[in-house]
Amino acid sequence: MNPVRQAWVDIAKGLSIMLVVMMYATYNTGQHTGGTGFMHYAIAFATPFRMPEFFVISGLFLSRVIGRPWTAFADRRVVHYLYFYAVWAAILIVLKFGVFLRDPGAMTTELVQALVQPYGVLWFVYLLAVFGIVAKLLWRIQAPHWAVLAFSALLALAPMQSPSYIVTQFCAYFFYFYLGYVFAPQILRLADWAQQNRPAAWAGLSGFVLLNAALVFLPQFELLPSRTIMGYAQFPPIHLGLAVSGALALCVLSALLARYPAAWWLEWIGRHSLVIYLAFTIPMSLFRTAAMSTGLITDTGILGLSVFVAAMIGPVILYKMIEFLGRGWFLFERPGWAHIAGSDNKTPIGKSPGAS
Repeated sequence: MNPVRQAWVDIAKGLSIMLVVMMYATYNTGQHTGGTGFMHYAIAFATPFRMPEFFVISGLFLSRVIGRPWTAFADRRVVHYLYFYAVWAAILIVLKFGVFLRDPGAMTTELVQALVQPYGVLWFVYLLAVFGIVAKLLWRIQAPHWAVLAFSALLALAPMQSPSYIVTQFCAYFFYFYLGYVFAPQILRLADWAQQNRPAAWAGLSGFVLLNAALVFLPQFELLPSRTIMGYAQFPPIHLGLAVSGALALCVLSALLARYPAAWWLEWIGRHSLVIYLAFTIPMSLFRTAAMSTGLITDTGILGLSVFVAAMIGPVILYKMIEFLGRGWFLFERPGWAHIAGSDNKTPIGKSPGAS
């Protein structure tokens, strides 16, 4: 792959993971302070496209592996995610219920439930494994792309609520994953066009920013400590349109930023987005608890920003410590026994297989 093209994909992943961590940090802070701050406005603006962008990028290079034998495909697109889900679900549950709450009964219950009901923020990792299985099955039966997209769009438009959280989230987001898979060539060409037509691309981004802001903040916008009530953007067809256009806008922005050497840190974050996603809740909760208990930061906006920064930096420090000590690689890299025999798939430490 062209190095510049690879760079913008990683930058897109970096922007996506930052928006996701920012959301959790801001809403977690608001929930515990009972107030809102300036960070809530940033999160509100990104609400329509924050998670859809993550899934579009995750499906972008699916075509490169979907035709592989089941063992090779499952190792890279199913077992990969389920391994990290299992490891980190166990870590988070044991820390919360076994160490901090000291409730062995609740810990056991949560560990069992985590097998069928994704635990906490790890639902995204769990869902990527499910998406991989469904996409492979659809490929095997040669389901028409237009039919899958039409049906999944209807699921995304419908206010689906199921007792199973994974079913609810599947209905909400499979459309975007499959969209990234089907329209990958067009998305890559759009990024190439943006890099060759920078003034027009920046103008298009400016137009999207104004349109998205108007539809999110008008006419009856309301900020709550742990969620956002949007304006026109909450209407399902408009929400879907903003989700798709916002995902494409982030791809264009990433393609433009890839030309700047100063964006190297975003590229690094994108290459290690799985590291950050798996581990960010621990420093997020620890820092927020410490900051609130000391009373050093009382403003909800400043506290939310501080919690966000801590949540982003914490996993990076852990990753670098593991790299320096040469121990604990199993947290971010699958050991040999966790691969399917004969699959010959090897993913570098801390990286998602999404770009391969």
